[in-house]
Amino acid sequence: MTKPDVTDIVRPTLVPPNGATKVLLHSCCAPCSGEVMEAMLASGIDYTIFFYNPNIHPVREYLLRKEENVRFAEKHGVAFVDADYDKDNWFARAKGMEWEPERGARCTMCFDMRFERTALYAHEHGFPVITSSLGISRWKNMAQINDCGVRAAGRYPDVVYWDYNWRKGGGSARMIEISKREQFYQQEYCGCVYSLRDTNLHRRNQGRDAIAIGTQYYGRPAPDETSGT
Repeated sequence: MTKPDVTDIVRPTLVPPNGATKVLLHSCCAPCSGEVMEAMLASGIDYTIFFYNPNIHPVREYLLRKEENVRFAEKHGVAFVDADYDKDNWFARAKGMEWEPERGARCTMCFDMRFERTALYAHEHGFPVITSSLGISRWKNMAQINDCGVRAAGRYPDVVYWDYNWRKGGGSARMIEISKREQFYQQEYCGCVYSLRDTNLHRRNQGRDAIAIGTQYYGRPAPDETSGT
């Protein structure tokens, strides 16, 4: 398979903390990680994707997001670690936070949980640097994410969290461009059941239909815009 050219976009040369060339990238989904992946490839950084997202529900949504990420990783020849889907553990940690707002305490818990596992894997497998695609989304609180990443990496003397701002220099725009080019699955809520619940409540108040999982893709017409669907 011919790999896509990631050098035709002018990007700054990225240098991870301490000059490391080996990075463990926590990825939440293909749309968010697409630009991060291509930016690191363009800088010659040796990295591996770590997919640990037990917050994503239902399981069909989880599998859609993971499979899109696997497809893009294979296209670029990037190693992909498929971590546990220990959703019961996630629900146990979210207990009592069911009605927390987006960017609140539940999200902090969720980022902590995912970064803790990422940092542990990095420590056990010789990755000196971890980073994440989570912060590239404008819907996320970057400071909240970075705080969780630094806290998780701080457990291990041989692991550093890279808090690079993947949004800057046109990164957010390229994220959308790559998603359209690859026709990635377009998720319509953050990922957890509480986000799905709140998003559907908001849509209902606007007179819109509830989210239909597995129907929206970047660069493709919406189902109601396609005849016969």
